[in-house]
Amino acid sequence: MEYITKLFGKIDVDDSKVITFPEGLLGFPEMKRFALMFDSEKSEATGLNFLVSLDEPAFMMPVVPAVAVKPDYSPQISAEVEKAIGELTEDNVLILVTMTIPSNITEMTVNLNAPIIINADTGKAAQSVVENEGYDIKYPIYDALKN
Repeated sequence: MEYITKLFGKIDVDDSKVITFPEGLLGFPEMKRFALMFDSEKSEATGLNFLVSLDEPAFMMPVVPAVAVKPDYSPQISAEVEKAIGELTEDNVLILVTMTIPSNITEMTVNLNAPIIINADTGKAAQSVVENEGYDIKYPIYDALKN
């Protein structure tokens, strides 16, 4: 289907590529359908991505795969989240973290405390506060991304 977005203009998203958040994003419960757009110059597994709302054309969120900025990232995901989006395995889970990009890009951070968990098999996702302690809300990433 075709969608109009503020950042990317008209995009064509195959129905099988739509990511559905049954509960919406934290703070945005009404937004449930998204597409993941990525920098074509880097692999989608390591580069900057945008989670683009298919429900609200002006809303998009910069995200990056968690392992690209913190290779040992291992959030504890609640059973409730897994029940909502389907059983997670090493092969079907994609964990993204939201980015804050200030005018001074050397101060970029990601939120390791509330990742976006995507089940590639079901196309369902959730954003949830992790159960482990010690993951920063503003984890600096400039040095990790410039490599």
